[in-house]
Amino acid sequence: MKKVGIIGVGEYLPEKVLTNADLEKMVDTSDEWITTRTGIKQRRIAAETQAASDLASKAAQKALEDAKLSPAELELIIVATITGDMQFPSVACFIQQALGAKNAVCFDIAAACAGFIYGISVAQQFISTGAYKNALVIGVEVLSRITDWQDRSTCVLFGDGSGAAVLAEVESGGILSTYLGGDGALNELLMLPAGGSRQPATAKTVEGRLHYIKMRGNELFKIAVQAMTKAAQRALDKAGLKFSDVDMVIPHQANMRIIMAVAKKLGLSEDKIYLNIEKYGNMSSASTATALCEAVKAGKIKKGDIVLLDAFGAGLVWGACVIQW
Repeated sequence: MKKVGIIGVGEYLPEKVLTNADLEKMVDTSDEWITTRTGIKQRRIAAETQAASDLASKAAQKALEDAKLSPAELELIIVATITGDMQFPSVACFIQQALGAKNAVCFDIAAACAGFIYGISVAQQFISTGAYKNALVIGVEVLSRITDWQDRSTCVLFGDGSGAAVLAEVESGGILSTYLGGDGALNELLMLPAGGSRQPATAKTVEGRLHYIKMRGNELFKIAVQAMTKAAQRALDKAGLKFSDVDMVIPHQANMRIIMAVAKKLGLSEDKIYLNIEKYGNMSSASTATALCEAVKAGKIKKGDIVLLDAFGAGLVWGACVIQW
């Protein structure tokens, strides 16, 4: 089996910034309330003319440039998203067209906040077996389109953005292990009720605001902490490593309290955790992707470092990945 690693990264965040002060004018909330409970100060919002593929294409172009790979050389595009341009075709197909990557196989996966890690795991299998030489994995979300801006319990949490990584065979290091998990019995804790085949769009579903994110946050908190802790431990065990071996942790940026609770359980110091939740909020599949990109560009991750990606999301699904950079 070939060793597979990340050879290029890129991210794109929309220009519009929505601050907590802005939200105070929209719903009954406050900067103090949001910051204390989530750690979020602001988030990015896509322009009206921007769809998921527009954000993703910009991140993808940066990642390809970073990897010194031309679109024509790209063999596989995997997009992790729950906010695609439309039900079909896939966002990956739109990106293939935008990049001019005519030789690339393309498809989407829906694993919510854990989507980027799921995508990395899938791409690794294709490359390690020799099916494809390289892959572009993208996490992208335009959550502002499915956020209920009248629901103060959820609208403070989400933002838009995209992060991308190019995977290929490497001589040493690379992806050391991945661990994926899920529990479909808990699907009702976080969902978008209408718009699919179970509840197609009708006047009634629109009136009932069923095309927006519905979340039972209090119930999710404890499960998220347990799942992310378990995923991180399992991934490190598979890699034959300990938490003391980890140089940088890139957690899903859902809620600062969740992140800190996981860190406490794992015995991780805050200086080993990369955070951007204050700037961007929860971007679902894009959160881990953009945080990884930022950490690399900021010099927080250096060659030879052990990096742990860890995420949890709707499904419920979770996953972790250990990489030697």
